[in-house]
Amino acid sequence: MSRLIKVSGLTLGWDETVLLQDASFEVERGSVFVILGGSGCGKSTLLRYLIGLDQPMSGTIAIEGVSGEQLGFSRPEFGVMFQSGALLGSMTVGANLALQLTEWTQLPAEAVNVIVRAKLRLVGLQDAEDKLPSELSGGMKKRAAIARAMVLEPSLLFLDEPSAGLDPVSSFELDALIRSLNQALGLTVVMVSHELESIFSIADSCIMLDKASKSIIARGAPRTLRDSSADPRVSAFFNRRAVAPPVAPPLPLEVKP
Repeated sequence: MSRLIKVSGLTLGWDETVLLQDASFEVERGSVFVILGGSGCGKSTLLRYLIGLDQPMSGTIAIEGVSGEQLGFSRPEFGVMFQSGALLGSMTVGANLALQLTEWTQLPAEAVNVIVRAKLRLVGLQDAEDKLPSELSGGMKKRAAIARAMVLEPSLLFLDEPSAGLDPVSSFELDALIRSLNQALGLTVVMVSHELESIFSIADSCIMLDKASKSIIARGAPRTLRDSSADPRVSAFFNRRAVAPPVAPPLPLEVKP
């Protein structure tokens, strides 16, 4: 594998508030890479910086060797699925997908329709083209959002909590879809998640963020971290245990005269 994303010395936050500091990591081409950690540690915020919605306090993010503000001024080379799906509610599913093509390409209407139907078929939504997002289940909305993210043929997908709010069966099916797209199309997937079943099922590697230290406290294959990490915070996360609070030293005995 070759490196697709390189993050170096990244510090992010706003005003005087630092959420993550001096973070460095790499994402290999063709892998499923997961950003994980407890609530409030900055997983989704880090994703916003990776896709160029915000500029870091310091450090660099390079995708395919392109970094900084250059990421935001041309046709996107990656697709994004936001946690809620973020489909436009007043437009049909097919129109949501077609909008990307009419915005960024000069393809004729017939070609746009062919591509839209092909992407919907790829995620198992071939009968949903004329439906509104409000007519879809939670799992179907996530699938439609993935289809929209893929409509410009990117080699890289960013997914924010794809399994959030789904029942176990829908979550399992979505995990299987993500892994099949990765394997069949060679897509690189960067995913934010705290769902352990999904992480163990599809992730090749991961980083774990920690809210207290504002840093990356673990990196590697999820099962390896679960089975062999010496950090109690990492072990507790992967084994669903609470971290024991530090034991306070005993108070000195009062000696009465």
